[in-house]
Amino acid sequence: MPKLRLVIADDQPLMRAGFRAVLEATGEMEVVAEAGDGLEAVRVTRATRPDVVLMDVRMPHLDGIEAIRQLPGWRVLVLTTFGLDEYIVEALRAGASGFITKDVPAAELVRAVRVIAAGDALLTPAVTRQLLDSVARRLPAPVERSPEALSELTDREREVFELLARGLSNAEIAAALILGEATVKTHVSNVLMKLDLRDRVQAVVLAYEVGLIQPGHG
Repeated sequence: MPKLRLVIADDQPLMRAGFRAVLEATGEMEVVAEAGDGLEAVRVTRATRPDVVLMDVRMPHLDGIEAIRQLPGWRVLVLTTFGLDEYIVEALRAGASGFITKDVPAAELVRAVRVIAAGDALLTPAVTRQLLDSVARRLPAPVERSPEALSELTDREREVFELLARGLSNAEIAAALILGEATVKTHVSNVLMKLDLRDRVQAVVLAYEVGLIQPGHG
């Protein structure tokens, strides 16, 4: 089985070396490039095409958030020394798949990379909703209630979109709409494809941005 290919972007050489040592010690992962600033992170990611990018938030020349915006479609795990604050919200909105603090145990770092590499989000939609609720005052006003993209959804898909954006699992959506889980899974896939979203976490963020769901309302 091929190794997971990683890029580590952090302005502290010792931090990069520590991450590299932990991840490559698994025997399942290979760091194909390192970057000490955001511009370099964008360049080496495009050049090496890794499976996962580990991205620091605060870096010189170009911060991690802007670097993520310049790497649409890449799976990015944000490394931060900050807690649940506006940095995390901005990272999720920019397209990050999740975040982890730099002081987590080695096993948690490895698990996080595996989760992101598998195409999953490290944050569940429910946790993302709690996060966005807690910092809602920092989010921009909803752009409009029915953006053009949502008009491509069928009525059923819109119902599914709103429920998944509220943090419901497929099983919970199935129960709410009296549908089979397989049918719900198909609807969710169609919703993500039509809205050009990578995962359910991005769906939550979009629902906030367009005003489909409001902070504090379940």
